[in-house]
Amino acid sequence: MTMSQSAPPFGGLMLQGLARNWWLILLRGICAIVFGVFTFAWPGVTLVTLVLFYGAYALVDGVFALLAAIMGRQPAPRWWLALIGVFGIAVGLLTWLMPGLTALVLLYYIAFWAIATGVTQIAGAIRLRKEIDNEWILIASGIISVLFGLILIAQPGAGALSVLFVIGVYAIIHGIALIALAFRLRRFSL
Repeated sequence: MTMSQSAPPFGGLMLQGLARNWWLILLRGICAIVFGVFTFAWPGVTLVTLVLFYGAYALVDGVFALLAAIMGRQPAPRWWLALIGVFGIAVGLLTWLMPGLTALVLLYYIAFWAIATGVTQIAGAIRLRKEIDNEWILIASGIISVLFGLILIAQPGAGALSVLFVIGVYAIIHGIALIALAFRLRRFSL
C-alpha cells in the first residue's frame, strides 16, 4: 500500500465482513423468534425444559455469531461478534451441563448474557455509524438486551416461569431487530 492509497476505515471492513455473512445474522434472528414463539406456545413448561430450551437457544445463537466472526475474510477485528459468540456458547453449555440450576441462578445467567450481548452490539453499532445509515437497529437491539438483563437482575424473585413471557417477548423483539439488520446488510453484499 502506498502513501496515496489509504486503508478502508475499520467500520468499512467490518461492514464488508458483516454484509458478506448477512445470512448468519438472519439465522440468529430466526432462531430468536422461534425460541420466543415456543415460550408462548408452551407456557406450562417445567424449569428443566426452560433451562434446556434456553441453553439450546443461547448455544445456537453463540455458534452463529462466532461463525460470522470467523467467516469474515476482511482483516478487520471482529472481536465484538466473536465475544457475543463465546458468551452465547458458554451460557448455552452451562445450562446444558447443569440443568438442576435454581431459577435464580438461571435468571442471572440470562441477565448477564443479555447485558454482555447488548453492550457488544452497541459498541459494534458505534463502529459502523459512519458506514451505514440507521445503525439504530443494532443499537436498539443492544439497548433492548441491556434493559432486559437489568430488569432480570432487579426483579429476580419473580421466578423463571413467571419471567417466561418476558423472555419470549425479548427473544421475538431481538429476533426481529436482527432480521431487519440482516436484510439491510444484504443490500451491501449485492
